[in-house]
Amino acid sequence: MAGFCRRDVVTLAAAVLLAGWLGGCATTPPTPEMLAANDPFEPTNRETLKLNGKIDKYFVIPTVAAYFFIVPDGGRRAIHNFLQNVSLPTVFVNDVLQGETKRAGQTFARFTINTTLGLGGFFDPATKKFRIPAHSEDFGQTLAVWGVGEGPYLILPVIGPQPPRDAFGQVVDVFLDPTTHIHFKQHLWWDVGRYYFTLLDLRGQTYSTVQGIQRGSVDYYASLRSLYRQLRNNEIRNGRPETENLPEF
Repeated sequence: MAGFCRRDVVTLAAAVLLAGWLGGCATTPPTPEMLAANDPFEPTNRETLKLNGKIDKYFVIPTVAAYFFIVPDGGRRAIHNFLQNVSLPTVFVNDVLQGETKRAGQTFARFTINTTLGLGGFFDPATKKFRIPAHSEDFGQTLAVWGVGEGPYLILPVIGPQPPRDAFGQVVDVFLDPTTHIHFKQHLWWDVGRYYFTLLDLRGQTYSTVQGIQRGSVDYYASLRSLYRQLRNNEIRNGRPETENLPEF
């Protein structure tokens, strides 16, 4: 039981939600348009997006506003650096699993430099002094590199867009994270606190962009789905140009 409590509760809950969603969404027959968009559960996804909008309005956005008010810019930057640094062992493993030896070397160097010279990762001399670029990787991206499809488009409560491949990848990343296997008291609080501040950091960085899309879109749901897939595919390609599905001339 102690081992279970040491895992990222929120991420594991995503897997449970995913299983329930896959069962609950199957009641409405998908239209040809939904199937063409690989979004057979669109009606349920739209309702979940509305629910997430309410959660944002009444909880997430006020919390982010308080975070920006209480924590100065330098403090937020330090928290961002620390959260990024603590995720690097998982990034390193996924770099290796994808055969990205150069990026794996960069990840190892960033972690070593920022953990030591960066005082535990609160500062980022790897970028500023050594010009080693940052990047992210997760097991969902690794599965994509191995040829696993994303599965049907899904939006989960609180978490947001999370197709089956990526939801499963997040669960695997919990086990790849070394802190999952380090024994110390209050590990549950570490998991919750880490997820909470990761959420604040992410929403703080993306709030303006999301609001702009919401205000400028005729169909916010369709725009969000398209943007998610574009960004996700770009992450999977590691920023390299698209070489598949190009038009023929």
